Amino acid sequence: MTSVITVPPSLDDHTFEQVVEQLAAVPRDGKLLVDARHTTWASPYGLTALLTLGQTLDERASFAVPETEKTASYWARTGFFKYADELYDLRGSVPKGRGGESSVLLEITPVIKSEDVHDVVGRIQQKAQQILSSELSIDAKATVGFAMTLSEICQNIVEHAGRGGWVAVQTYTWRRRLANRRVVVIAVCDAGQGFRQSLESAPSFVRNDRWDDAAALEAAVIRGVSRFRDPGRGQGIAGVRRYLSRWDGKLSVRSGTAKIAILPNWDDDVPLAEKLAPFPGAQIQVTIPERVSGGPR
Repeated sequence: MTSVITVPPSLDDHTFEQVVEQLAAVPRDGKLLVDARHTTWASPYGLTALLTLGQTLDERASFAVPETEKTASYWARTGFFKYADELYDLRGSVPKGRGGESSVLLEITPVIKSEDVHDVVGRIQQKAQQILSSELSIDAKATVGFAMTLSEICQNIVEHAGRGGWVAVQTYTWRRRLANRRVVVIAVCDAGQGFRQSLESAPSFVRNDRWDDAAALEAAVIRGVSRFRDPGRGQGIAGVRRYLSRWDGKLSVRSGTAKIAILPNWDDDVPLAEKLAPFPGAQIQVTIPERVSGGPR
């Protein structure tokens, strides 16, 4: 018998939780179909998380591609099907080719080693100044901080995941909360060991009664705790937080059974969600909004 996971019509960091909840109910040794036929939109987080899902499975699953031609074409342009084909048995009409990157998008890119991080940052560095100034009305000097943010969250895969992951960057109009303002979204997802297991590997680690995925995220994201002894290690997320605070951005990190968010005034997400359906690795999203009159410079 084949179990079916239905992908929501609109797939982002919030609705992907529906996918994870369905996955938790599926027998590990059963056949699986991930059904995205009726999905019409997906964020960078949604697409990279679907690839991460494929990594977590013991048996190769089937994947039903979106039936809407416009959606399938966009997914092809992001490079999704190139990597999905390595993880799933694709069903349906898969567009040929991917059309290359647009001026406002970094296609889905695998990150396995530090050299991959340098490549990602180098590829988007040339576009970052244009994106920040023309799309978001942010001072071009912020390009350095943007590149640092991208580098740090990608480096998290290399140092903590224990296996590869994916990164994608896109700009689009955010209609849900920001009154049609433009945003840049960075999504980095992996199916590795996650924050809790990474911190537990530190020689100085001492377990306490309340230690769980939520406590691990609080330690890493809020207090900058790291499994590394080297001075300055573990401070990458803290640097990301400082940068996003200046530009009114949002940081969201999911790992294991918990999700933590550093929230700007424009977002009403939950700061800390616990006892979620389990999902391996870490899934990170950074959202930087268009600057409005009177905002930071």
